[in-house]
Order: sequence, then structure tokens, then C-alpha cells
Amino acid sequence: MSLVRYILVNYRGIFRALYFFAALIVVMLFLPHEGRFGYEFQKGKPWMHSDLYAPFDFAIYKTDAELFSDKTKILKDFKPFFRVDSLVGESSKQQFTTDFRQAWTNYRTANRLPAKYPSDRLNAFAGVVEAEAMAAIEYVYQKGIVDQSESILSNYAADIGLSVLKGNVLSDNHYGDIFTQRKASDYLMRRISAKAETMSLKCPGLLANLDMQRYAQPNLLYDDYITQKFKNELISNVSLTKGLVQSGERIISHGEMVTSEVFQVLESLKREYESHIGTRNKYVVLAGNGVIVGTLFVILFLFLLRFRSEVLKDDSKTLFILLLVSFMVIVASSVIKSGLVSIYVVPLVIVPIFIRTFFDSRLALFIHLITVFVVGFFVPNSFEYVFTNFVAGIVAILSLTNLYRRGRLFVTVALVYLTYIVLYLSLATIEEGTPFAANSLVLLWYAVNALLLMASYQLVYLFEKMFGFLSDATLVELSDTNLDLLRKLAEVAPGTFQHSLQVANLAEAAVQKIGGNPLLVRAGALYHDIGKTVNPLYFIENQAFDFNPHKNLDFTESAQVIINHVTEGVRIAHKAGLPLPIIDFIQAHHGTTRVKYFYSLHRDKFDNGTDDVHKFTYPGPRPNSKETAVVMMADAVEAASRSMKSITIQNIDELVESIINLQQSEGQFNDADITFKDITTIKTVFKKKLGNIYHARIEYPESRM
Repeated sequence: MSLVRYILVNYRGIFRALYFFAALIVVMLFLPHEGRFGYEFQKGKPWMHSDLYAPFDFAIYKTDAELFSDKTKILKDFKPFFRVDSLVGESSKQQFTTDFRQAWTNYRTANRLPAKYPSDRLNAFAGVVEAEAMAAIEYVYQKGIVDQSESILSNYAADIGLSVLKGNVLSDNHYGDIFTQRKASDYLMRRISAKAETMSLKCPGLLANLDMQRYAQPNLLYDDYITQKFKNELISNVSLTKGLVQSGERIISHGEMVTSEVFQVLESLKREYESHIGTRNKYVVLAGNGVIVGTLFVILFLFLLRFRSEVLKDDSKTLFILLLVSFMVIVASSVIKSGLVSIYVVPLVIVPIFIRTFFDSRLALFIHLITVFVVGFFVPNSFEYVFTNFVAGIVAILSLTNLYRRGRLFVTVALVYLTYIVLYLSLATIEEGTPFAANSLVLLWYAVNALLLMASYQLVYLFEKMFGFLSDATLVELSDTNLDLLRKLAEVAPGTFQHSLQVANLAEAAVQKIGGNPLLVRAGALYHDIGKTVNPLYFIENQAFDFNPHKNLDFTESAQVIINHVTEGVRIAHKAGLPLPIIDFIQAHHGTTRVKYFYSLHRDKFDNGTDDVHKFTYPGPRPNSKETAVVMMADAVEAASRSMKSITIQNIDELVESIINLQQSEGQFNDADITFKDITTIKTVFKKKLGNIYHARIEYPESRM
């Protein structure tokens, strides 16, 4: 029974612990299960560990640049494959015979050749020309006419050879020894014309009527399937290694500089260890990862419990943080495993940007650190990755001021990208001795990272709707006095509207001094009295000088009308779809205080008035945040200042002190994260602001005529 009772009492805390446990399980599923190399090293830096000897035989892997060079060299000498279509040549010869004889008949008829040319001689002439044409066509098809050589061979060198398949027989041909369609037609025309010129009979115009390209159709057809198959086989046969390190061989000594050659050996050892040796103890590695990642999640839980308990108490906020961290870890892990793109493309800085948008800078930095540490466990060059993303995250947090302004996000993303570039070039200078040795492709990946940051930020609106958050941009929109609710307040209850504006100014100035969200305070203050639009004339700031509807009510009814503006305001806010944080200001701006004016009259009239105190008490709740507490103070002080008959600096000071001290003595601020120092600062701000509002004016003497 005690266990059941404990669960019933602490079920919310148990559920929140389950959230963290579920997030841990999800992250563990996507973390690499291979062992990790036990040494950290950087190119161009001294080896800070003890002397390292090869624990087993392993091959030295080539760098990406070396592999690219090897593959490029192979492709440079690669010969594309073409198949011979033997039917094309025979068809072309038959076509020429038919066309030539028809052209010859037409030519003789049209030109009416003189009688001195006997027909047998003419026929002999035609026969010689036709025979020469057959020999020429046979020759070009024997050499071969390539299919679309200008486009297909554009990726190959000009002097490249061709692999020609004739049936199952493969032969190598040189590009210069074959014909294109244009070259073949020109060759046929030249050779046939030359033969006709050697004859004693001239027949100008006969060959001009024949289109030689019809008899020079390609018979070497490009075989893309065979070409790509052999090309891929050649590339796959490229050796990934270039040497061997034997077991026991010294790799590097303590203090020795990690040169490019040694760095390659160390990377090869790391790769071999993590891909083969580490898998032998997979479950042990999994347990180790669980302890490390679990520790980070416990630290996150304790941080929220100690410094951001209001976040931990809100299920939606806790889930958002855990989902965001888990999602970024999953994305980073998937990118590493796929190998399709670089890990530098993952926009890890979006984590502090999102957290800063909905919460505060301190929480954003801490969540960013947790995320970077988790991802840093399995990415290559862990130190460099953690360092660059840590600095980029700080830059993003510091630059995310006034994010509601157009163009501010562009500035933040530009600064993040510039930070990445400067840090990467600096690290490249340390490792290679010059920034010009940096991989330009990494700069491109960082550019894609920046673009993804821009695109990902558009999810802010979706997160606002899903988790009930408020961004600065939304708060600025809500503070627009042209919105329907505020415009109605200005029309129906102009006095209340002016009061709300003054409360917003007072509260905003105070929150800026004590550290809070001034945009949230302003929006909350503008809407805190929205319920007065129901019965505006029952509130003194909206009454005419000679009209007071409370004269027709008893004290209890009057108090109820006044109290109802809170419940009516909540109803109106829900109907209008106002966010819950704004509704909190409506509910809490009077806390659990009493309608003192009518309560005092009721108590003076009835001896048992003290028994009816609940009828004159606001339903609450009391303010539960720094912002709602400030609005409560500003609302009471501003309303009371309007009833002052004699306005002096001393009177203003006494008014502010008495009202806030009374609220404090009633425990109205006990649920808010506000300190005595904050309250003192708020009093000072209110006194100064009210003094400026009700400042003494110089009385000018009457002008003399």
C-alpha cells in the first residue's frame, strides 16, 4: 500500500522521469555500438599519450584525395564500349544503289546527253562510279561510324580508344581511326567525286542530288550498360590501402609531432579498431554508452530541477527539450552511418536557437552543451567538432536579440557561418601550416548547414501550436493595439484601455531591470483587464462624472461584478484563442486579494462582515512567475495613483511602498520566482516612472497685452 500511495502522490514526477528514460533509450538505439579508439590526436599537434605500438596487424588506408587520384587515373585510360551493328552497312549499300540508279536515269533524261556518247559508254561510267561508291561505303563501315561521338565521348580524352564488341569478339580501336557521321559522308563524297573526275565523261550535278549522310549511318552503337559495368568494376577494384603496419611496430612516441603520414596511420588504426575489434564487446560498449549518456541526462534533469523547475513541471516543455535533443542526435548518427554527406551539414546550432526562442539564454546554452557532448561521442575529430559547435552555439545565443525584427535571423545565421569558417580555417592552419590547405568541400558543407538553419527556423510556428509556446514574434503581434480584442477594449472601455497601456509601460520597464521577458509582460499587461469589456461602466475609469451603476447594487453584488472581470476575461481569451501564458496574466493579476473598497463598506455596515470575506476575494491563482508578479504590482500601483489628490514625490513613494508591501505581506508573490532584491528594484522603477508621468509643471504667468 505504501508503494501505491507513493506512486499516487508522486505520479507526475514519475512520469517526468519516464520521459528522460524514454529519451535515453531512443538515443541509445541510434548511437554506434562499436568500441571507441582510446586516444585523441590532432594533425600538427604533439602526441600527448605514451608511446603507441601497433596492437595487431592493420593496413594503412588511403586518404580521400589519394583514392580520388587513383580513380581519376583509371578513368582517364578507360575505353567506352560500342557494339557493331552489321546490318546497317548492308542497308546503306542497298540504299545507295537504289538512289544512284534512279538519279542516273533522271540525270540522263533531264540533260539529254549528246548522241556522240553511246549508251554502253554511259552505262560503263555509271557502273564504275557505283562500284567505287560500294567500295567506299564498305571501307567506312569496316572502320566504323560512331554513334553520336561528339556527346558520348565528351567525357573522355580526345585520343581515347574504343572497345568494340562484334558478336562476342572484343577489339580495341583508336578514336582517330573511326568515322563520325559527318566525316564518313564527307569521305564518301570526296572519293566518289574523285573517281568521277578521272572519267573522260563529265556529269556535273549528278552526285549533288545524293545525300551522302543517308549512306553513312552509325554502325558503332554506344553500350552504356557494359560501359558502366566495367567502369564500376575498375573503380571497385581500386585498393583502399597502401601499406601494412605489423603488430608490435612503434607508431608514435610521446611528444612526437603528428605529421600527415603518422596521422594517416593513426586514423587507419582507429578505423580498424572501431570497425572490428570494438564489435567483439558490443554489449559492454553499449553499457558504457548508456552510463555516459545517462549521466548527461541526469545532469540535465538536475539542472532543470534546480534552476528551471517551472520548465520541469510543464510536461510540454520537458517533452519539447527531450525531443529536440533526441532528434538532433538521431540525425547526426544517421548522417554518420549513411556516409552520403558530411557531419558538418547537420545544423546542430538550431538547438540553442529554438531553446532561446522559447525560453532563455542560460537554458539554451546548457541544452546545447548536452547535445554537443552526446553527438561528440561518435563523430570523427570529436574535439574539433565539439569546439566549433560550442562556439557557434554561443555566437547564435548572443546574437539572438530582438529576433522578432525582420532580418535578424539572417544576421545570426551569417555570424554562425562566419564562426564555422574562421574556426575551421584556424584548425586547418594549425594542422597543415597554412589555411590554403583546407578542404574547400567542408566550406560548402557549412554553407548547406547555414541554409538548413534558415529553413529549420520556420518550424517555430509549428512548435508554438504543438506545445503552446510563445515566440518574440508572436508576442509582438499580440501587442498590436489594432487587433480585434484590444481595439474593442479601446472602443468599449477607453479608460481601461489607457490604464492597460500605462500598466504595460510600468511593467515592461521593471522587468527589463530585474531580468525577464519584457515582450511577454507587455502583451500580458495589455490583455489583463480584457474582461472589463463585458460591463465597462461598472469600473470607475470608464464612468462619467454623474453616473455610477453601483448605486443600485448592494456591496456584495458590486464586488461580484468587479471580481467577474477576471473570469469573463479568461472566457473571452479562450474564445479568442489567446495563448495560455497570456491567459495567466488575466487570471493572476489580482491574485487572491480582496475588493477592498466594497469589503470595507460591507464590514462597516454589518457586524458579521468578516464572515463574508470570501465573497469579496478574487479566485486567483496567485502570480506564478516573475512577469505575472510584476504586472500585478503595476496594475495595483497605476490604479491607485489615479485616485491621488495631492501628487508629490513623497506621496508617490509612500503609495508604491504601501501597495507592494501589502501584497507581499499577503503572500501574493510566494509562488513566483522573484526575490526581495527584485521587489526593491521594481519599487524604484515604479517611483521613477510615476514621477515622470505626474511631474510638476511650470505655471506660466498670464501674458500682458
